[in-house]
Amino acid sequence: MKERSERQGVPPPGGGSRVGSLLDRLFGWSARGAALITLGLLLAILASLVVGAWPAITQYGLGFLTSSVWDPVADEYGGLVMIYGTLATSLIALVIAVPVSFGIALFLTELSPSWLKRPLGTAIELLAAVPSIVYGMWGLLVFGPILATWVQQPLQSLLSGVPYLGALVSGPPVGIGVLSAGIILAIMIIPFIAAVMRDVFDVTPPLLKESAYALGSTTWEVMFKVVLPYTKSGVIGGIMLGLGRALGETMAVTFVIGNFNQLDSLSLFAPANSITSALANEFAEATTGIHQAALIYLGLVLFFITFVVLSLSKLLLARLQKSEGRAA
Repeated sequence: MKERSERQGVPPPGGGSRVGSLLDRLFGWSARGAALITLGLLLAILASLVVGAWPAITQYGLGFLTSSVWDPVADEYGGLVMIYGTLATSLIALVIAVPVSFGIALFLTELSPSWLKRPLGTAIELLAAVPSIVYGMWGLLVFGPILATWVQQPLQSLLSGVPYLGALVSGPPVGIGVLSAGIILAIMIIPFIAAVMRDVFDVTPPLLKESAYALGSTTWEVMFKVVLPYTKSGVIGGIMLGLGRALGETMAVTFVIGNFNQLDSLSLFAPANSITSALANEFAEATTGIHQAALIYLGLVLFFITFVVLSLSKLLLARLQKSEGRAA
């Protein structure tokens, strides 16, 4: 029987199952090893940041997060200005980029004619390939003057003397600052969020959308009551991807944020600084000691900000899934 099976090219019974089982175990070990290597690298990065920042941690403690003093001459450091600049620019970028990206994805999946979908989608994705330094130079030389002349000056004239709103637009309208950096970041992250949203909208079963249209739903109702609930995980993932890019962007922000290490006001037009731009500008010249440790401390803070943002997104998804189960 065995010889006949070999002559006919059929493997002996049981041989194929043993090979397949071995390959499955090898694949499982490889996947587990890749996961452990990734976790190990993450822990190694965290440990190196803690070791490098330890002199600043022991000297300033958590007071580093609330101090706005950054004086390399006097060797006094606080990270409040950079933390504020990072969070403010990223928030502005999200407020602008998420609605625009949603509109782009909605147009490409539901409203665009078939001949326009591919070239328009490709053009939007090509924006992600533009180097960040090009965005920074364009923001400083082209967008900044336009923003100062056509946005900042009219807003200051309109809101001058208005409580709270007037303070948000105070300061010299020079085209650089928190608002300018936030808008540039929004332009940079729109391709990422829009591409992810478009892809997840495309995976929605056509039967669900056609059923909603058959019941008389509008395009807006289909998107909000059918597509978004079905694709919420992918949509939130795309938004988190864009937020991660905004939090970690360096060169574009360095060009347009102003690199000002004082927090004189909370005006959107005022120059400020961010964690990434401070690291880019000062790390090469920082002497070994408390200055370098303070910069590494800033990197550690950025690491934890990213971790907190990711954790909040996971909690939000879990909350949405729990509310869906309760409603069902």
